[in-house]
Amino acid sequence: MTALQLDHVTKIYPGGVRAVEEVSFDLAPGQRAALVGPSGAGKTTILRLIAGLETVSRGQILLAGRDVTRLSPRRRNVAMVFQQTLLYPHLRVYGNLAFALKMRGAARSEIDHRVREAAEWLGIGDLLHRRPWELSGGQQQRVALGRALVRRPQLFLLDEPLAHLDPELRGQLREEILRVQQRLGTAMLYVTHDPMEAQVLGQRILTLRNGGLMG
Repeated sequence: MTALQLDHVTKIYPGGVRAVEEVSFDLAPGQRAALVGPSGAGKTTILRLIAGLETVSRGQILLAGRDVTRLSPRRRNVAMVFQQTLLYPHLRVYGNLAFALKMRGAARSEIDHRVREAAEWLGIGDLLHRRPWELSGGQQQRVALGRALVRRPQLFLLDEPLAHLDPELRGQLREEILRVQQRLGTAMLYVTHDPMEAQVLGQRILTLRNGGLMG
């Protein structure tokens, strides 16, 4: 069984704009793939279609063999990390990490275990009492990654989460993403325009141009 399968997925916006055209690929359980291509190629749109944030015009999306094409985002069990961290400013780091689990009704002990475990893995265990505006850009992105980790999703979707960081910090976080993904064994689709980053993080590299896969 595959972790993710896209079967001739197409996205057409009003006015006939074709953002994604007949895209088909699959990911095995635990596999990492990098989706690369120039700006406007449709990379982010593909992630949003998989997450359920956009509707598919044609085609089918399956997660672990289950057709999720028409399901709402909350029923897909995927976690997406964006370029912008989108942290809740009124919550401390602990609250940001715990938020999704609280909304799902997880037990307090389970929430605490997962939050502290993710914080330890990402090196932010001493920041749990801080608010987002007290954090550096790299620390904020670690919190955003932690929010995805605590959910234990079937699939990680990462949309250029390191794009706004300096090269040294990007390198550090790439290694942390790779280490945590390998530890959890969760399939991951990572969007980037950086070929070197794709080589580091992707066991497979999928090249997108004008909404379609190359090769």
